[in-house]
Amino acid sequence: MFETFIKRPILSLVISVFITLLGLLALFTLPITQFPDIVPPSVVVNANYTGANAEVSTNAVAIPLEKAINGVAGMTYMNSVSTNNGSTVIQIFFEVGTDPDIAAVNVQNRVTTVLDELPEEVIKAGVTTEKEVNSMLMYLNVFTDDETADERFIYNFADINILKELKRIEGVGLAQIMGMRDYAMRVWVKPDRMAAYNISTEDVVAALRKQNIEAAPGQTGISSDKMRNMQQYVLRYPGKFTEIEEYANIPIRANSNGSIIRIKDVADVEFGSLDYEMVSKTDGRPSASIMLKQLPGSNAQEVIQRVKDRMAELKQTQFPSGMTYTMGYDVSRFLDASISSVIKTLLEAFLLVFIVVFIFLQDFRATIIPILAVPVCLIGALFFMQMLGFSINLLTLFALVLAIGIVVDNGIVVVEAVYAKMEEEHLQPMEATLEAMKEVGGAVVAITLVMSAVFVPVAFLSGPVGIFYRQFSLTLAAAIVISGINALTLTPALCALFLKSPHDRKPSNNWLDRFFKKFNAVYDKTAFGYKGILVKTSARRGLTLLLLGVFFVATWGSSAILPSGFIPTEDQGMIYVAVTTPPGATVDRTERVLDKIDSVSRQLDIVETVSTLSGYSIITEVSGASYGMGMINLKPWKERDQTVDDVIKDLRERTKDFADAEIDFFPPPTVPGFGNSSGFELRLLDRSGNEDLNKTAEVLQKFMDDMEKSDVLQDINSSFDVNFPQYMLKVDYDMAAKKGISVENAMNTLQTLMGSLYATNFIRYGQMYKVMVQAGPEYRQRPEDVLRLYVK
Repeated sequence: MFETFIKRPILSLVISVFITLLGLLALFTLPITQFPDIVPPSVVVNANYTGANAEVSTNAVAIPLEKAINGVAGMTYMNSVSTNNGSTVIQIFFEVGTDPDIAAVNVQNRVTTVLDELPEEVIKAGVTTEKEVNSMLMYLNVFTDDETADERFIYNFADINILKELKRIEGVGLAQIMGMRDYAMRVWVKPDRMAAYNISTEDVVAALRKQNIEAAPGQTGISSDKMRNMQQYVLRYPGKFTEIEEYANIPIRANSNGSIIRIKDVADVEFGSLDYEMVSKTDGRPSASIMLKQLPGSNAQEVIQRVKDRMAELKQTQFPSGMTYTMGYDVSRFLDASISSVIKTLLEAFLLVFIVVFIFLQDFRATIIPILAVPVCLIGALFFMQMLGFSINLLTLFALVLAIGIVVDNGIVVVEAVYAKMEEEHLQPMEATLEAMKEVGGAVVAITLVMSAVFVPVAFLSGPVGIFYRQFSLTLAAAIVISGINALTLTPALCALFLKSPHDRKPSNNWLDRFFKKFNAVYDKTAFGYKGILVKTSARRGLTLLLLGVFFVATWGSSAILPSGFIPTEDQGMIYVAVTTPPGATVDRTERVLDKIDSVSRQLDIVETVSTLSGYSIITEVSGASYGMGMINLKPWKERDQTVDDVIKDLRERTKDFADAEIDFFPPPTVPGFGNSSGFELRLLDRSGNEDLNKTAEVLQKFMDDMEKSDVLQDINSSFDVNFPQYMLKVDYDMAAKKGISVENAMNTLQTLMGSLYATNFIRYGQMYKVMVQAGPEYRQRPEDVLRLYVK
């Protein structure tokens, strides 16, 4: 069989060229990511119960949804977080390999079955179900030099003009503006004026819903069997109101004396924001921070370039004067640096292998033949990577680096065998190659199988670790198999064509030959000494076993001493900031802390940009006035000497005296999706069934105190807090009955005035916005303001 490839070198060459072409085609289609996608698929369900506290949200929203979702196909576990602003987030995790799109559909079907059990306000606000995208791509910060433009304008400009464009870019899995400053028509009612006119919140809401409508009046003059018409008209109704004056003039009630009470008589109407619980800034200026995540299977570098091109185009065509943007974080910076480093290592390894092979074979022709296997094997492995659904990432590139020193082995075996035949039996290259392949052909197959068998079993590991190293092992095995094919086809053909008999070589005394003579002398001396050691140790089996045992114990001892971990934390040029102010703190208070952190951070020359978001927790990914987050983007690695760890230590030292806030600085996780930090997260589950949150908090605190005593743990924190300032409302049911007031009406009035109520909606700028009813801020400053409210 080998004779065919030896005597038909073009066939052998075509095989290698074909393998190389397949690899080159795959090179331009393979996705580029930092690491393989190892995070278990997850689906997130979001719901919002305006005005509800964490406990009410848990009982009224989270529990019914969890009961319905539990047991969905492929689910492994789920968790939920409810906050005091009425937000509920349920995260459902699935088995690795589950299709996230199918999982999202299955969860949505389960959610639909319990929608009628949820409060009406939750249903009106909407319960969303989305698959979670984990691969962070970049952060964009949009801001303006116009000091008259506030955060609301910037946010909505980005939402209307930028976000929809970014969502359509191929490869973008998620585009989201951090914060919630959507436009809304705010109806700030005045409870004292309402009491004077004997108007309830239900009256205001009913007037808005009944008069702010879209209608379909129909047409006139349509022909029928009874009557033929020559002209028809479409009847139009102006539709929902869009201007402040239109809402202010909505009639609530007509009095018997002919006077009309309108919205403006009992409320102030403002074109404001849906939510005031988040504040976004970039370098101290109001901004809109857009988070982009990568669609699995896409090329990160290409997607980022598309985003940059589209943003540059939007800036030229749609941005108003003074509006601009910055790249707050760009994963391609770290990805490019990492891949460039690996490619540099790849080239260095290739050069070193070439030098080593040349020194030992001491013939340029003999060196070139096995070295040619390197590009064929490495490029050909790309085709198998595509077939197996892999990506170009740090693990597969590392496999290719390691493969350089392995794939030449088969070729060297063949070349050495042919060279030996020519030297010892004085055969010509063709005859020597034919004879050599009869002897070593089976050995090459055996070497290929044995080397592949070393790495293939790793591919059968389960869980995230198995997925992580599967791409490494199978990529390396593919390169080894190709090297075996190459050694049985192209290598012997090249040996027969290009090798020359050593007996035909003319003696010379140039510097290279002198170097080889000295090298051979040293090598022979070393080999002779090593042979002597082997002779002595092989005769003493006890000593051999003792040495083996010593090496085993030393290896085991070293592994026990060395620190362990999944993946080392790397300097990605980004630092996250997590801020927690005391329970009950307002977003303004949290904003002041973040402003101080922003000022301190920008004093460092190493810092490029600082983005902050008050009212959002980067740890739990939920909103709350007492939470804040920041992203500190550092200058490129070439422009700084300090590492991320150095900067974190510096920032901690500079902020250690900041009062009334817990501040933590940490690098992003090495693998996106496994939490938002480089540590780990666990859940404390109360199975007692007593539903005593104070008892749970007590056990949690003891557990955290015990963890603090550990030498290997630091920065231990929890978002669970039962100490949020609260007032318990005690209703006098007898008095309510005497007054003819139902508790339901009283609570609905409180929800509207103190919490806010979504009454209706309207269209503006091509977007749909909400009309919210709530008491003016001056009527809900202190707890005792509740006692001044009236119920009809």
